[in-house]
Amino acid sequence: MTIRAQVAGVGHYLPERVVPNSELEKTLDTTDEWIRTRSGIEQRHIAADGETTSEIAAHAAQRALDDAGLGPNDLDALIVATSTPDLTFPSAATMVQARIGMERGFAFDVQAVCAGFVYALANANALITSGTARRVMIIGAETFSRILDWTDRSTAVLFGDGAGALILESGTGDGSADDRGVLSVDLNSDGRFRDLLYVDGGVSTNSVGHLRMEGKEVFRHAVAKLAASAVAAMEKAGVTPEQVDWVVPHQANIRIIQGTAKKLGLPMDKVVVTVQDHGNTSAASIPLALSVAVTRGQIKRGDLLVTEAIGGGLAWGAVVIRW
Repeated sequence: MTIRAQVAGVGHYLPERVVPNSELEKTLDTTDEWIRTRSGIEQRHIAADGETTSEIAAHAAQRALDDAGLGPNDLDALIVATSTPDLTFPSAATMVQARIGMERGFAFDVQAVCAGFVYALANANALITSGTARRVMIIGAETFSRILDWTDRSTAVLFGDGAGALILESGTGDGSADDRGVLSVDLNSDGRFRDLLYVDGGVSTNSVGHLRMEGKEVFRHAVAKLAASAVAAMEKAGVTPEQVDWVVPHQANIRIIQGTAKKLGLPMDKVVVTVQDHGNTSAASIPLALSVAVTRGQIKRGDLLVTEAIGGGLAWGAVVIRW
C-alpha cells in the first residue's frame, strides 16, 4: 500500500474588473494585435482598490471547499503560493486561514514566483505522504498589478490578478502509475539567472520596486527547462508522453506553451490553455487553469496530468498527477 495525495476539490476566483487589450492601447505604445500575436493574451483581470491577495485567495479557497464538500476545519494545513502578499508578515496563508474560518492546523506561504504553485504542491504532497497532514489546501494567488510598471509595454500587457485553489487529501494506491494522486515531482532552481526576471525593490533594500524582465532570454530558458522538467517528472512516475491526457502549463505566454508542447511531442489539443482570458497570473495560473478545465469538462477523474511552470529565480518544476 502506498500513500498518495489525491485531489479532493478545486476552485478559482478572478477580480471583477476586466481590462481588454484595447484599454491598454490608450496608454501604451501597443496594439491588440501585437499583444495577441506575441502572448496570446486578450484580456486580464485587475484587483479593485483595497482588494488584497489574501481576499481573492479566500474566495478561491471557499469555492474549492464547496467543490470538495468540506468545511474549513476539515483541513490540516493551508499553503499559499504568492509573490505579492498583503504584508511583509504575517503570511498571506494565515490571513486566508482567518478569512475562511479555519481554526486548527497550520498555514504558511511559499515564494517561487510563477513556479510557486508547483513548489507548494510538492510541499503539500510531502506533508501528506509523510503523515504530517491528512488534508492540505494549496492556493496560488497574486495581485501582480501592484508591482507592474504601467509605462513598460513589455511587461504591463502580460500580467493579471487572480487565485486558484486545490485540495489534496490522503488516499492509498498500489504504488503504480495507475494510482490516483501525485505520482512524481521535479523541482529546480538556478540563482545565476536572477537578473532575467525580478522586482527591483524590497524590504531589505528599503525600496518599492517594479517587475523587470528580459523577455527573450526568459523565453529561451522557459521552453527548454519546462520540457526537461516535464520529462524528468514523467520518468520518475514511470509514464510516457503518449499516456498523458492533459498538460496544464503555467499560463504565461502562448508561444512558450506551444514551444513546450512541441518539444514534448504533444499536440495542442492535449494542452489546457486559459492565458487568453486572464494573462499571466504567476503562481495562480496553474490552479486557475485546473479549475477552469474541470468546469469546462476537459479534466475528468482518472485523467493523467502534467503541470509545469517557471518563474523568477530562476525556479522551475513539474508535477505528474492522476486526477
